[in-house]
Amino acid sequence: MTDMNAIGNSLNTAMATSSGSGSRDQLGQSDFLKLMIEQFRNQDPTKPMESGEFMSQLAQFSTVSGIQGLQTSFNALAASLQADQALRAADLVGHRVMVPGSTANLAAGGTVGGGVDVQAGGTVVVKITDASGQLVRSLNLGERPAGLAQFAWDGKADDGTPMPAGNYAVSAQVWSGGASQAAGTYVVGAVSGVSVGATGAAPTLQVDGVGATTLDQVKQIM
Repeated sequence: MTDMNAIGNSLNTAMATSSGSGSRDQLGQSDFLKLMIEQFRNQDPTKPMESGEFMSQLAQFSTVSGIQGLQTSFNALAASLQADQALRAADLVGHRVMVPGSTANLAAGGTVGGGVDVQAGGTVVVKITDASGQLVRSLNLGERPAGLAQFAWDGKADDGTPMPAGNYAVSAQVWSGGASQAAGTYVVGAVSGVSVGATGAAPTLQVDGVGATTLDQVKQIM
């Protein structure tokens, strides 16, 4: 006669492994039921399975079934959310958005907008430099409180000379108490395209002058 304790121990171990890995090499629900039925058929009539052991195995079966059901529901929810994000991202094509960045694209005769992440109050100064690192414009935004300090560059150098179209570096300093601290910058650019990655990944926006950025990094839609 088959040793029932050995069967039960093997079954418990296999079910614990299956619930953790989800591999088809381990026991599934149908395997569990088949083994349980076989366990009943081969048990010693003089030493039947303890009721507590039987209830423990039923509880494991119920737990694994519930976990698998939750996993299916979560996968469906993730796919639905990604599809919704993709649609929202597609609607942004052709629109201008403000995203984190240190490079801005200046169109011929155009302007550049952006913002500064001011952590603490102080005098905010934005610097625009060209591809060679030469400072072309310094924008003093004055005293600003903590928060987002927006700026606009008219595309001209400090002496009023119009600058050629192209990409320009943007940086910012916040002065307070005679000392300065670098601050994060945002730039405004047009969304030219959207890429959808693997399941669960946020859609990627292609922003002129900035490059690739995710939807959740959009600070403002202009």
